[in-house]
Amino acid sequence: QEEGEAALTEAELEQRVEMTLTETETLWMLDLPTALVSTETEEAGRVLERNKIYAEICNAKTDSEYFEEKMVQTISGAAKTKEVQCEPITVAEKGMMVTSWDLDHSLESSETKPAHSEKPRTPAGKSSKCPSAEEQSQAVPSATGSAVPARTHEEQGCSSEEILTSANLQHQLVVMERILTENIFQPKLALYRQIPVLTEPVVTSEPEEGAEEEEDEEEEEEEEQSPAEGAGGSLEQLWSYRCDLTCGHSVSSMAWNKGNPDLLAVGYRELECQDQKKGLACCWSLKNPMWPERIFRCDHGVTAVDFSLASPNLLAVGMANGCVAIYDVQSPKDTALLDSSASLNKHKGPVWQLRWVGQDRGDKRERLMCISGDGRMTQWFIQQRLDCFDVMKIKRTESGKKKLPGERERKSEGPICQEAAGMCFDFHPEDTDIFLAGTEEGLIHCCSCSGKEQILGTYRGHKGPVYKVAWNPSRPASFLSCSADWSILLWQRHSRSPLLTFTSVAAFVHDIKWAPRSPLIFAAVNDRRVEIWDLSVSVFQPVLCCAASPEGNLSSLLFTSNAECLLLGDSRGQVGVWQLHYLAVPSTEQVRAQR
Repeated sequence: QEEGEAALTEAELEQRVEMTLTETETLWMLDLPTALVSTETEEAGRVLERNKIYAEICNAKTDSEYFEEKMVQTISGAAKTKEVQCEPITVAEKGMMVTSWDLDHSLESSETKPAHSEKPRTPAGKSSKCPSAEEQSQAVPSATGSAVPARTHEEQGCSSEEILTSANLQHQLVVMERILTENIFQPKLALYRQIPVLTEPVVTSEPEEGAEEEEDEEEEEEEEQSPAEGAGGSLEQLWSYRCDLTCGHSVSSMAWNKGNPDLLAVGYRELECQDQKKGLACCWSLKNPMWPERIFRCDHGVTAVDFSLASPNLLAVGMANGCVAIYDVQSPKDTALLDSSASLNKHKGPVWQLRWVGQDRGDKRERLMCISGDGRMTQWFIQQRLDCFDVMKIKRTESGKKKLPGERERKSEGPICQEAAGMCFDFHPEDTDIFLAGTEEGLIHCCSCSGKEQILGTYRGHKGPVYKVAWNPSRPASFLSCSADWSILLWQRHSRSPLLTFTSVAAFVHDIKWAPRSPLIFAAVNDRRVEIWDLSVSVFQPVLCCAASPEGNLSSLLFTSNAECLLLGDSRGQVGVWQLHYLAVPSTEQVRAQR
């Protein structure tokens, strides 16, 4: 219309125009044959005839002997079950409280919004220009009269402090710290996990032919030397659990978590040369060897720690003042769940050892057993408070003397009133009613929790306090003991005299442990060094020795259950993780020969 098309004349309007409409081919999208036929069609006669024949056949069936009616059951196909695994659908529930004022306010805002959204029309011939900054600043308060005022500097400072002290930020920082430490300790952790260490290839220039031959010769020499060096085994330190908080303390005991084998509990007590009395119980993790996951501060030195098997989150702690406390390692709080400080039956001497012991095989119930310097072996029960009862009181006995030729046989040793200090204990791996108890006198009592006679027998052989006893987990008829008399003794349960005596250096033997994967290998620590003994190789000298640091003495040891490693605690407050190399496991024939 704007271009102005030419108008038609009257002659052209009266002119006759012929238009022909044709039908295209029919496209059948759906064809359903009908069951009815019209009587006016050509097929009506044939359909009527067929229907008549069908009716005659049906009438002939009823009275005919050639037809028989039967019913047949069709067996349905076996049902098939098909399952498809997919990602779970995340469902979130949200709710809010709405008052009548909110409804009225939202209604008013929706009604007034179109009025504000309309733009004023500009007169024709004038272009619309954007308002200046001054006009915008003047127009903002009027348009947003109900807007929230700008935050002050004090409010911004408060919000930044809330962000820095928020629990979410602290959790993210912990995760980031773990990532960095795992990157730093990645080669050592790979060795601990027995995973091949991947190293980046170093791109260098092509070496000369003579250099290649020298390198091949050096590699062959190393391969020839490695079996000879590894025949006796070796120790390699991977890392140490230590921090500024543990400095000035001595490692007294260590225990692995039964549910998480990567979680280690370490008890720290005060040094003998210092006047401090406070102790620590720390939980270390492989995810961060530089700082403990949990820190429990105790008013007195920690002498024993152990995790529960039925409830792996419970950590029992024994202290130098005789108190026993139970902590929850899952809780971020450092306060004890239960404490025996208010109990009337608490120990009067240091709790040298404690342990969670199962009732019977297949029974998940546990009992917490403790031995103390006051000569009492106690069992603790956990209810609303922590209390105990005495399982046994260790009486001090007279020293056994040899009978002279003309002297009559004396009566059995009778206990006197004074009680002997208990130092250690260990329950039988197969019978939880039988246990060994080592005393300050140097005696080892084989005791029973049930029955009238608590002491089944006494083993004499040490001349000093017995620091540790340990049943052989693979051969329960034998056990080890170590003492302040510089010796380690191997005993048979039904023999009152020691079978073998191991003595290497003149130093107190503080701790002994059987290797978890061999019944003939055990480790021991004294003030000077750690020793690995292999009974299939030699009973006179240890197969492997590693000297302690000159700055401190070794105090405790612990094998790892999921790796070929050994943990060593010392008087400097650090726990070293050492890997055992080329320590051969004896064959079945060697084990039988030793038996």
